[in-house]
Amino acid sequence: MKAMIHTALGDADVLQLAERPVPAIQAGHLLVKVAATSVNPLDTMLRSADTPWSANLPEILHGDVAGTVVEVGEGVDGFAIGDAVYGCAGGIAGINGALAEYMLVDADLMAHKPQRLSMAEAAALPLVAITAWEALHEKLKIGATDRVLIHGATGGVGHIAVQLAKQAGATVSATCRPATLAQATTLGADHLIDVSQESVADYVKRCTDDRGFDAIFDTIAGDNINNSFEAVRLNGAVATTLPIADPLPIALKSLSFHSVLMLLPMIHGQGRANHGQILRRVAELVDAGKVTPLIDPSRFSLWQVADAHRHLQSGQAVGKIVLTA
Repeated sequence: MKAMIHTALGDADVLQLAERPVPAIQAGHLLVKVAATSVNPLDTMLRSADTPWSANLPEILHGDVAGTVVEVGEGVDGFAIGDAVYGCAGGIAGINGALAEYMLVDADLMAHKPQRLSMAEAAALPLVAITAWEALHEKLKIGATDRVLIHGATGGVGHIAVQLAKQAGATVSATCRPATLAQATTLGADHLIDVSQESVADYVKRCTDDRGFDAIFDTIAGDNINNSFEAVRLNGAVATTLPIADPLPIALKSLSFHSVLMLLPMIHGQGRANHGQILRRVAELVDAGKVTPLIDPSRFSLWQVADAHRHLQSGQAVGKIVLTA
């Protein structure tokens, strides 16, 4: 089969076309003919930088996949040859990913593709939807009475988080840049915040009557985490996907602070079935018209992955960049 492999860390050009054997089916697994994948910041980081997982990187990157089941391993229930499926199931921890014609995946990490989405649209969802779900429902535990702030409304994780928070019944505020305001208005937030026009104090007053947000999911982090700590109420909760430099504000407001790393089931082999369950619930919301992926207008094939990585790193993408076979 054709595959895009990398043999060293570096810029996007380290990804090269090669021939590799089609993976042999294993118990508990599915062999999927890849129809599409999507680019996540994780993919460009694993390709280019030393990380805690660099010593065990597979040749073939990209975790997100949508495709068709062509073989079903022993002990797998609920899937059959010909099923359209989606999931985040490799590209790390020695597990080859989706930049190939075929991908061997743990069935626990997969779910049936939402019926109303194309393969490309479905491939945009797994990593970001699982991350947003874990942050909002498993860590922050948001509910219908909560005022929730999502930083990064049109980012990969952020745009799904806005929609999931609304489906939980929360009052949702979301930050965006002027260039993405039009796309952000389609996501259903109760309050949109143009960060070029409003200070933290301004939007805390406008959106929460100066009380502060009950829960904040910061998908930007870095220096922005200080805005989250300023905007959250006393005894509130903050979640982020990235490390923070200074935990002192957490103590000063007696906050609940949560780190979200959806890779853990793939890396450690624990809790994988929960990812499949999350994806089934997300698919139900998608098919009910309550969650829609935001897709960047760019178009790339699997074999143009270097160009897709460069596009993500340019900062010009809005929503998810997808690649099709």
